[in-house]
Amino acid sequence: MILDERNEFADAVSVAGSAGTALIGDVIDLGGTSQDIGNGQPLYLVIQTDTEIITGGSAGTIQFTLASDASASIATDGTATAHFVSASLVTDDAAANSAALNAGGVIAAVALPQGTYERYLGILATIGTTTVTAGKINAFLTTDVAKWVATADAI
Repeated sequence: MILDERNEFADAVSVAGSAGTALIGDVIDLGGTSQDIGNGQPLYLVIQTDTEIITGGSAGTIQFTLASDASASIATDGTATAHFVSASLVTDDAAANSAALNAGGVIAAVALPQGTYERYLGILATIGTTTVTAGKINAFLTTDVAKWVATADAI
């Protein structure tokens, strides 16, 4: 499978930040509201941990949302349309982290739900309790999650 750069939200994009919600990486312009963004084919969202996601002290949480909005700067105040919300994952260090937050972990590999999507689609990260001091994710859409395999970036 070849990944289309236009279907990619994040390629080793940092999720470091303080408690709150932030737009992570790029957004995909769907060209208007849509009920079938896969053009008749099912699409899958994959979010993978590129670099371990950790906090610099006490444990916290991080949660990822696939959201659409009328604006390219997808709202982080809860007014964007949420299409998928991951579990709330514990951030600490490799020994205490949720396994999905360690390098190479898969945070999500899910079919996009049916419904109406607003023009812009993106990934929101919600950090709870404490600051995430390090960590990067890859996030993208694919038509065949069964054949998706993580590989090193080309040089």
